[in-house]
Amino acid sequence: MFFRRKGWLRKEFDEKLLNQLDSLKTEWKNQKSLVERGFDPSAESISEAKLAEAKYFYLFKEAKNRNVSVRS
Repeated sequence: MFFRRKGWLRKEFDEKLLNQLDSLKTEWKNQKSLVERGFDPSAESISEAKLAEAKYFYLFKEAKNRNVSVRS
């Protein structure tokens, strides 16, 4: 009875992880394109792009460790 909830919670958090991963990927791509297109990008925009990249790859590694797949 108590152990049935574990699979449900894992599935719910896996979905949240995938949603966050997707949103961070778009944020990272946007920041990266701003830095690449900028004539003289500021240090703040470069650091924001690096931070977005670090967040994305952290969640990517977490998804890989949890064996989460995008397929439905």
